[in-house]
Parts: sequence; structure tokens; C-alpha cells
Amino acid sequence: PRDWSSDVCSSDLRNRVRMAVQAAGKPAHTRYRVLQRFDQATLLECRLSTGRTHQIRVHLQSIGHALVGDPVYRNATGLPPAGPMAGFGRQALHARQLAFLHPQTGVRVEFQAPVPGDLQRLIEALT
Repeated sequence: PRDWSSDVCSSDLRNRVRMAVQAAGKPAHTRYRVLQRFDQATLLECRLSTGRTHQIRVHLQSIGHALVGDPVYRNATGLPPAGPMAGFGRQALHARQLAFLHPQTGVRVEFQAPVPGDLQRLIEALT
């Protein structure tokens, strides 16, 4: 997996709705691995060791790979998505697994969820 470490400010200095990679921000760390490459997109697995607001979205956008369907951190060209991605009405982001220590008991809890149908159909359409 590749590592992406950065500082993420509480807000983008130009747009308070967005977050941004900034030297004066809080530390953020995302590990990512390419699962499959398509002509128009890439399927990634991301693992977070920090939990900053919009962390995955900010990190991917900062390296020129915004999430499909992300209205805030869209691609740098500003062009609307094309092909199968054009009709995808939400961010192509899914939490397959979440795990954390319960804040009251300290016991590790873990949740898993299958890929939603709309996201699976998008992946198949991109293949």
C-alpha cells in the first residue's frame, strides 16, 4: 500500500465548506492500495489511521484523483463526469469495514457492510 500523510486544516482558506491539505493543519494519515484500474477511474482500498473530516476526499483530491460523484472536491478540470460516472448520483465512497474502541467500555467493535448495489453496478459499468 502507498502512504499518504499530510496536514489537514480545519477549513480551506478559500472555501469554509471544504477542508484542505495545509502545513498548519492537523496530522492526517491515509494508506491506499489500487484494487483495479479502469479507463476513467480507479478502484482503491483506503485505510485510515486518523479520522479527520473529509480525510479520504481531501487526500485524493490533493493528488488529482477526486472521488466520482463528489460535488465539493470534484476533479481539477471542473468538467462534468462522463460515461457510466455521469449518472452516479452520490459520492463513490463506501465504508466496507469500520472498527474502533468503544468510548465507554474500551472494547473493540467492528462493523462490516457489503458494497451497495448502485456502487457495484458502477464498478461493473466501468469494467
